[in-house]
Amino acid sequence: MNPLFKPFPKIARLSRECLITEKIDGTNASIYIAPLENDQPIPKESLGVFDYDPQGKIHYMLAGSRNRWITPEDDNMGFAAWVSANFIQLQQLGPGHHFGEWWGQGIQRKYGLSEKRWSLFNVQRWHLQGQTAERIETADPRIEKWQEPLPSCCHLVPVLYRGEFCTSAIDDALYDLRIGGSQAALGFPHPEGIIVYHVAAGIGFKKTLEKDEQPKGHA
Repeated sequence: MNPLFKPFPKIARLSRECLITEKIDGTNASIYIAPLENDQPIPKESLGVFDYDPQGKIHYMLAGSRNRWITPEDDNMGFAAWVSANFIQLQQLGPGHHFGEWWGQGIQRKYGLSEKRWSLFNVQRWHLQGQTAERIETADPRIEKWQEPLPSCCHLVPVLYRGEFCTSAIDDALYDLRIGGSQAALGFPHPEGIIVYHVAAGIGFKKTLEKDEQPKGHA
């Protein structure tokens, strides 16, 4: 029997758009929203159900840490309790898995905050309340796609650079953080670092201001 043919994967061009955002030192947190299909039971970790679309399809919402679903009774740094308290607003996120950083008071370096915040990673899709939506680039320029407003209870990781990939942009972003402090918590003097997301390749890389040469466990 002939072996299954496996083509060599396509290689993205390096000189394409990249996004550099501030890496926030908190804990990974996510929200998952999905429709209940047919007679599917409501997941036991669900924080509630709601009608999302005009067809009256019932959706449920879950909160997650880096590696498990959480609830207010079995929480991670109070994130599930926050999701439950903001349940109505967070329905605006719509179906899908929404990832972000849960940070601030009592978490990691705390950033001098008296409250916790959830900052989403997907700066291409979302914009903050009160800001102007930007057009999202698509493979077909005839297709118009625009950013959507986030619920007012949410934040976004700060964008430090958006443009063609180049190492000087990375160096500049790190320098600005080192000299000017955090953009997530303005002026906080000990920011963690950056995330570099290469759009064409669909992959991200992180670089920290301190101990970048060490694996995370050792750093």
